[in-house]
Amino acid sequence: MKLIRLISCTALSLSLFGCGQSSGPSISSVTTPAQPASAPAAVVAAPRAIGLVMKTLTNPFFIEMEKGARRAEKDLGIALTVKTAAQETSIEQQIQLVNDLIAAKVEAIVIAPGDSVSLIPALKKAADAGIKIINIDNRLDPDALKQIGLSGVPFLGVDNEAGAYKAGQFLASKISTPTQAVILEGIRSADNARQRMEGARRALSENKQVKLVASETANWKIDEAYAVSKTLFTKHPDVKLLFAANDMMALGASKYLQESGKLNVKVVGFDALSEALTEIKAGRIAATIDQQAAEQGYQGVAMALRLVTGESVSPVTLIETRLITAADLK
Repeated sequence: MKLIRLISCTALSLSLFGCGQSSGPSISSVTTPAQPASAPAAVVAAPRAIGLVMKTLTNPFFIEMEKGARRAEKDLGIALTVKTAAQETSIEQQIQLVNDLIAAKVEAIVIAPGDSVSLIPALKKAADAGIKIINIDNRLDPDALKQIGLSGVPFLGVDNEAGAYKAGQFLASKISTPTQAVILEGIRSADNARQRMEGARRALSENKQVKLVASETANWKIDEAYAVSKTLFTKHPDVKLLFAANDMMALGASKYLQESGKLNVKVVGFDALSEALTEIKAGRIAATIDQQAAEQGYQGVAMALRLVTGESVSPVTLIETRLITAADLK
């Protein structure tokens, strides 16, 4: 069972959406007169319209997130519209997707923003139109939200700093001689990228034998990570530890290391993509952090439904992360 830790006094419980079973309809033995043929038919309420905006579908993490959201659509009986940008750096496109959902008059928008600040004005426009906003995956900047007058946006995701700290601890464990390390960062304007960098950096610094010699962004991308890794290892050929802030970058770095014959570098990623798990089994990546993408999608949609039906939700809901190594995949 996936564990979910709630950071408030209000629990996120799917039982509120009718998980209990009834014993079936009651049957009356009283005969009633037939209704006239002209009697109007009962009006069936339309399903609640909810939009999901993600960064891209080029990253398997967001494919899993959509799967979870689609499962929630089926379980909860809502009408879900999913919109994605071309790339994780396509911030202007994400803004347009929010505007499209405003025009479509959805009742709630669940968003995994590519940037923690740039999407906020469009989301304020949505909120002013009466649309509920739910922030998942990458947290919107609290100060920027407050400044624009968009308060009370609930966040559902993981503690990225804590997850990256686990990854950094694993990298630095058993290091007893001077060893160089590097970090591949995500988009620097994204809060989750910053937190993952800080968590890994903190863990690595706790081992005095580990020296962080470089921390560079590869913008979450596999090809960019390959190119950045080539530059970093040309400049720092003795690096033996590498933390990538997502699995796509870990895969790009691992590809470079395999092709260049640097087979003694310990690589750890973040996301638990199936492709990364395959590399872990093969011994080419050492570990990854599972942040339960499908669960974030499911719970984000469930939270949206609670808001549009007038219920309160937790301001912050954190889903547990866990380190996955080859030992966990046997």
